[in-house]
Amino acid sequence: MRRSGKSRRTSRAVTASAAAVLLASGLAACGSDDEGVVLSFYTAADGAEQYAQAAEVCTAEAGGRYRVQQRTLPKNADDQRLQLARRLTGNDPGLDLMTLDVVWTAEFAEAGWALPLPDDVAAAVSEGTLEGPLESATWQDRLYAAPLNTNTQLLWYRKDLMPDGQPPETWDEMIEIASGLAEEGRPSWIGVQGRQYEGLMVWFNTLLSSAGGSVVGEDGVTVTLTDNDAAVTALDIMKRVATAPGADPSLNQADEAAVRLGMESGRTAFQVNWPFVLPGIMENEGALPFIDENGNVTSENTGNTVLTVDGEQNFLPAPYPSVIPGEPAQVTIGGFNIAVARTSTHPDLAFEAMQCLRNEENQRNNAIGGGVPPTLAALYDDPDFQEAYPAWREVRAGLENAAVRPASPAYQSISTLVTATLNPVDQIDPPRTVEELAEQVRKAVNSEGLIP
Repeated sequence: MRRSGKSRRTSRAVTASAAAVLLASGLAACGSDDEGVVLSFYTAADGAEQYAQAAEVCTAEAGGRYRVQQRTLPKNADDQRLQLARRLTGNDPGLDLMTLDVVWTAEFAEAGWALPLPDDVAAAVSEGTLEGPLESATWQDRLYAAPLNTNTQLLWYRKDLMPDGQPPETWDEMIEIASGLAEEGRPSWIGVQGRQYEGLMVWFNTLLSSAGGSVVGEDGVTVTLTDNDAAVTALDIMKRVATAPGADPSLNQADEAAVRLGMESGRTAFQVNWPFVLPGIMENEGALPFIDENGNVTSENTGNTVLTVDGEQNFLPAPYPSVIPGEPAQVTIGGFNIAVARTSTHPDLAFEAMQCLRNEENQRNNAIGGGVPPTLAALYDDPDFQEAYPAWREVRAGLENAAVRPASPAYQSISTLVTATLNPVDQIDPPRTVEELAEQVRKAVNSEGLIP
């Protein structure tokens, strides 16, 4: 594989003038102060409270050798990436540790922005870490980050709408049940992320991986969409979900929040979504509409809602539906990893702090306080954690059969062009769309100066 050079990609991500403005504005911070070494830990906004608590814990454990200072990045993922890129290209010495979205590993590694983990640190991080999250922190067989937390989608369903009380095991079965519910005039929507954004990429990638396919090869640039029939299978499922009788009419504009609200409103029978929907619906329990004996919304106070029926839990998690009967789905994971920035003036201490920030105690706090699943296998075996995190069993099962998004320095471009091609979902023509997708991925690779 031949590349045109890192400088071309970096210049497109952020201009030199933007970096200069960043430094001139005084946003860069020093790596030490009167109290000794300060390690700046830039984190995503979601979970910032838990990350700040971890920083305090690790500062105390350092015994005065360094202090970890948590700093919050913008809420939007693209803005997070842009601010980190600006600091890195501006050689900001105040950037030591950073949370990286799992899709950024290849890009930050190729650009030289994230330092590879030393062998001893890599061995320590790898021990006891789940395989899927570990893969998301790896590029070209080297670890460039340490898995901090992870995420996986589950199937969430209403038990009162299931023919035998049990959830479907495959997409084909789910579409059949939903179509039957529609014919009966009952809630029948299948909630999926169909809007033109990253959530649509996650849905497609999960179906594609579950069918035995991939977007690109291990080199990150060779297009593999047309290597077998997996892409056609994935697109056929997407098209049938979008056009089934009683399908969600707003599917082409649906994101995670819209899908969650569709279920809470009583219109949705199934949704594929992240674990956050469980605490969300429980928090909104008092505002949920009542449902009648057919599961439809009613003004009568029946005492039954989407959440509970006859006093029993009605909104439940299940394994993500399979594409191939009898084979578990390979669900695309999310989450954040911790990396040490190339700009750090104290990389040895930063690697030490990295291990503390994602230790068992801090991951437990992230999960229970922030809702994000841990990456350490031992926590899933802990009875106390199991009690505090009700969906642990389904989450762990999903992580054990995890898929990662295409590992490529061109990922951002790939995702943008793929989702533009897939939306609107109800207009997909599987064989033709596969060829269009392959061409768009080649275009994304070429636009980043990568030549397969």
